[in-house]
Amino acid sequence: MSHHLDSDLARQDSRLDLTDQYVFRGTSGTVLVMNVNSTILGDDYREGFHPEARYEFKVHLDGHAVEDLTYRVTFGPVENGRQAVTLWTLTDKDAEDDAAIGQQVAQGRTGETISGPDGLKMWAGKVREPFYNDLTLLPALAAAVQNGTRPDLGKWRPDQAKNAFETVNVNSIVLEIPDGGPLRPGRDIAVWTVTKLATDAGGWQQVNRQATPMLWPLIRTAHRDWAIAANRAHPQNDVRDDGARLAGIIAAVVEASGTAQDPAAYGKTLVKRLLPDLMPYSVGTKASFALAGVNGRNLADNAVEVMFSLVFNAAIPLGLRPEQTAATRSADFPYVVPISS
Repeated sequence: MSHHLDSDLARQDSRLDLTDQYVFRGTSGTVLVMNVNSTILGDDYREGFHPEARYEFKVHLDGHAVEDLTYRVTFGPVENGRQAVTLWTLTDKDAEDDAAIGQQVAQGRTGETISGPDGLKMWAGKVREPFYNDLTLLPALAAAVQNGTRPDLGKWRPDQAKNAFETVNVNSIVLEIPDGGPLRPGRDIAVWTVTKLATDAGGWQQVNRQATPMLWPLIRTAHRDWAIAANRAHPQNDVRDDGARLAGIIAAVVEASGTAQDPAAYGKTLVKRLLPDLMPYSVGTKASFALAGVNGRNLADNAVEVMFSLVFNAAIPLGLRPEQTAATRSADFPYVVPISS
């Protein structure tokens, strides 16, 4: 859960709360995964997907500042534990227009594989949480980021780390878009996901957006007003709105930690990598979210360790390994592991 409860509406309704995004190579095309609505919220968890919301995958082509392609997913009310689910595609100018209807390309129900044109596949439902993290480490690091201080890890020992999400479930939307068309092998894309809720005035309010794992809980969520404003914004404005502030926060942390000779330069360099908040991917290639660079994100990638180490410019081992969560992933579509209803 690398993105969590950082807007007022997401706090009020867990079904709107984005938790993770993944982009990787599947068996027949590019896989887009959006996870929402974690059961880790306990009594605040609400079953299913919001029937008055939109769940959208935004795809930028060839380095464009705005999305050229949107995959919009909508749901009906919960009936006997299932929901109707519909997929729409929007292209060109329609991709960034909430008023545009787009083209309906697939329809079915949660918990089942839904087929679309040219081999497109979709699946939505409750799954085992593939994200892994030891939540005893995050508060100390987030406090250091917020205060610009050296992190106090206390008695933290990586060899004693425990995955706080081992018994957690999450709602997942999975698309596999076959090779060809706009997502042809070799093409550079960038992806972000967003939840939107219908307003009384007939429009749509952006609730949550995400792309880079841990950017929000480690940095933005510590500054509540910043997180709320950022959730309402478009990634094309990230550098203008957030660049200087984020660079300053990172510079203060590495200066306090003594991990960079020129903290200000390091902060600016890392901001160039983190903003705009989009996940780059070269279609048809093996995905990897790593210290060396980002090319999508696999379900197994240790994104938490990568982001901790980048922000502090120092190795911060999480103590958890991908093989420990192998039971939350599958080699076959939908790649996540469904929970039987």
